[in-house]
Amino acid sequence: MLRPVPEADLRHILEHSEPLWNELRGQRLFITGGTGFFGLWLLEAMRAANERLGSRISATVLSRDPPAFSIRAPHLASQPGLTWLRGDVRHFASPQGQYDHIIHAAAESSTDLNERRPDTMLDTIVCGTRRVLDFATSAGIKSLLLVSSGAVYGRQPPELQHVPETLVGGPDVNSPHSAYAEGKRVAELLCAIAEKQCGIHTKIGRCFTFVGPHLPLGAHFAAGNFLRDAVAGGPIIVSGDGTAYRSYMYPADLVIWLMTILVRGKNNRPYNVGSDQSVSIAELAHRIANTVGSNRRLEVRGQPSGKAPERYVPHTGRARVELGLDTTISLDTALQRTFTWLTKAEK
Repeated sequence: MLRPVPEADLRHILEHSEPLWNELRGQRLFITGGTGFFGLWLLEAMRAANERLGSRISATVLSRDPPAFSIRAPHLASQPGLTWLRGDVRHFASPQGQYDHIIHAAAESSTDLNERRPDTMLDTIVCGTRRVLDFATSAGIKSLLLVSSGAVYGRQPPELQHVPETLVGGPDVNSPHSAYAEGKRVAELLCAIAEKQCGIHTKIGRCFTFVGPHLPLGAHFAAGNFLRDAVAGGPIIVSGDGTAYRSYMYPADLVIWLMTILVRGKNNRPYNVGSDQSVSIAELAHRIANTVGSNRRLEVRGQPSGKAPERYVPHTGRARVELGLDTTISLDTALQRTFTWLTKAEK
């Protein structure tokens, strides 16, 4: 059973985003991807806003298996104002009633699926986005937030410390492994077409890398794997050479950024979402080991290739200047909060 996110994080979200929830007061949302990592945090924030700010926001959440989620997270599934629509994002039946906004966060980011069935990955993202836009058009939705990905840039050029929204890059279309990234690119293109042809106000958040409660452990996320090793007692294993660079945003900040983009972001203008404080994978492992303490052993199993280190770090100046956003929770604090949350779950 999934436990609630830390109380301190809910307070943090509301303290930094209360005007947003006030602007959404009494409105109705349609949410895809509401049972994933991002979706869990969005539903937690909505529940807190309704209970503590009287926001009276209602939402319909699309899910392939609502009863299963009700068992996993009863405190979220049964909250007032929340209804469920069972279906696949590619061909769900339109829900009844009037809606004001859509948060389209449904996209399987599994590396396993991307490698085993890239055709399914691509189909889910592209056809799912097309179906959501069709619903938005027929229902007269005010605005739609597409939760996209920094993967749309393709491999970050080694000479760039941070990748800006203006980079005209792209994934390798000759590689089946690009299905997720290319799917997100097409999803953004579909939103641009809908903006022009149908007048739908589309907002885009290109999300990078995150660490916090509910992050899957044992998937393709380095932070999740290291935390899994730490909770299990170690050693913390770096399977590569540890030279790649990433940056990590805590999901409490993520919620603030996504909701700000939904309410105040400019139409059809992508915003990078994430921390701009880069850290190597090896340093991340060391920081987690220091967070855990007890002289946790660290193993770096890969050998340096001699090539320029791979980077996946956003430039976030657009979100900071245009929307007044900032990263308010440091990486060390994020790691400590996540480890504490995980160890409490183990007891």
